[in-house]
Amino acid sequence: MKSLKALCLVVLLSLQFTASAERIKDVSMVEGVRSNQLVGYGLVVGLPGTGEQNSYTQQSFRGMLNSFGITLPSTQSPKIKNVAAVAVHAELPAFRKPGQTIDITVSSIGSAGSLRGGTLLQTFLKGVDGNVYAIAQGSLIVGGLGAQGLDGSKVVINTPTVGRVPNGATVERAVESPFMQGDYITFNLNRPDFTTAKRLEKTINDLVGPNSAQALDAASIRVLAPRDASQRVSYLSTLENLEFKPADTAAKIIVNSRTGTIVIGKNVKLQPAAITHGGLTVTIAEQQNVSQPNPLANGDTVVTQQSIIDVNQDDSRAFVFNPGVSLDDLVRAINEVGAAPGDLMAILEALKEAGAINGQLVVI
Repeated sequence: MKSLKALCLVVLLSLQFTASAERIKDVSMVEGVRSNQLVGYGLVVGLPGTGEQNSYTQQSFRGMLNSFGITLPSTQSPKIKNVAAVAVHAELPAFRKPGQTIDITVSSIGSAGSLRGGTLLQTFLKGVDGNVYAIAQGSLIVGGLGAQGLDGSKVVINTPTVGRVPNGATVERAVESPFMQGDYITFNLNRPDFTTAKRLEKTINDLVGPNSAQALDAASIRVLAPRDASQRVSYLSTLENLEFKPADTAAKIIVNSRTGTIVIGKNVKLQPAAITHGGLTVTIAEQQNVSQPNPLANGDTVVTQQSIIDVNQDDSRAFVFNPGVSLDDLVRAINEVGAAPGDLMAILEALKEAGAINGQLVVI
């Protein structure tokens, strides 16, 4: 009951919320200004016996030694328990220049037990076009921990086969951005909406002038921009800090059936509906009774079954809603009759099935 009251309080507070002015930079992003994914393959060395021995690790180890002029006999297999093959990946933010650093994540791709205490050797990070954009190297920070006994018992805390190296990669090549190309810049809305796009267009036109901005669809607004680099930067700085009021979200109810969490949108309304809440609970328990005869008698021990049936019927409550009633009235009514969160989910699903809710019901 307390959990339902807390849920209802959160819902009612959210229903009182009205959309406020937002900056353009908070609800959209500039087309072409984006990060790029980088990935590479490397070796982590210095592990305390938690590495691995397999064909590709040995091949990588031989290749590393060959690059330093050391050649192992083909018949000799190196015993390397302190080396692990890893995948290295990172995000290269927009406008990051050569010489600057980015964070990297290192993940074991073999049978290494842990990367704790290891050091990543020089690894080339490539983009989707196959070019090298950064070089990674450094000591790993591993949050996980693993321990194993001689009898095979094992304890693992978090994930010891994944680590991070803050500022572990140096950018060697900048990604060309289309930001300075053409006569336009385009804002792409994080949440596409025709009303929001039209309001953003009007906000820019009111400042810059008529026909300066044009909404192309529910997500994109194209804006005339100067070609001079310094002027374009100043121009975008002014535009992205303009405030306007985005459109209200669509009427929607999201129900998490596993946790009982229910989120109800502000614009959800009820059609005329009558709801009855109540329940009949029947409990059947089986009990075995043993009848033991007198020691001097010639009787046999007998086991008998006894069934205990209990019927509990809650009081049923009915309430009626008129057209256009908001969900806060529904939540208050359900709270008054003492419904549990599961009952609230069942009522919402029934109302949606009956067509008495104007919004979309999403069950996850």
